[in-house]
Amino acid sequence: MGVYAKYIFPRLLDWTLGSAPMGRFRRRALEPATGNTLEIGFGTGLNLPHYPAAVSKLTVIDSEDMLRERVARRIAECPIPVVRMQLDAQGCLPFDDHAFDSVVTTFTLCSIADTAPALAEIRRVLKPGGRFIFFEHGRSDDAEVARRQDRFNPLQKIIGVGCNMNRKIDELIAAGGFRIVELERFLMPETPRLLSEMYRGIAEPQTFRG
Repeated sequence: MGVYAKYIFPRLLDWTLGSAPMGRFRRRALEPATGNTLEIGFGTGLNLPHYPAAVSKLTVIDSEDMLRERVARRIAECPIPVVRMQLDAQGCLPFDDHAFDSVVTTFTLCSIADTAPALAEIRRVLKPGGRFIFFEHGRSDDAEVARRQDRFNPLQKIIGVGCNMNRKIDELIAAGGFRIVELERFLMPETPRLLSEMYRGIAEPQTFRG
């Protein structure tokens, strides 16, 4: 990992995604979380202050170890018991089938190189009737904006250390074996249009019968 990805990008990420207005959006997105919850793509722990009291235990995973002291402080201040693990979400998750009541991703599906195995693992570890809660940015419904997203995505992947701006988040989730039960699309205020196309929602694992 280069100097930019290891030292500069985490601070940019924490600054741009850690504003008070963004916190309000996070709180709204996380409201449905309950019980034993898994967060994939923990980053710098910006979700921690916004989890509802209905969450009894929180397991958080990320492939990178960002801003250690800052993250340790946020975990210490969180009223929910937090278990932190460093591992890649694209591999097999070290949890039993149906282990979690809720699984959360925020600004995560844009950066996972291959979302299919990651979503399959999310579906596996969710309890029947459990909730996959997502708050992501992605592809615009406006054709002209989407074309510009495609044009600038190679540059975005460099600046954003693997982040894609042009993924159809709802379609990826549906293709991963989920039924989307709630979806809100909106533009994030005071954000460049190419990065402001938001997907907030809840999905449930589908049951397949042979």
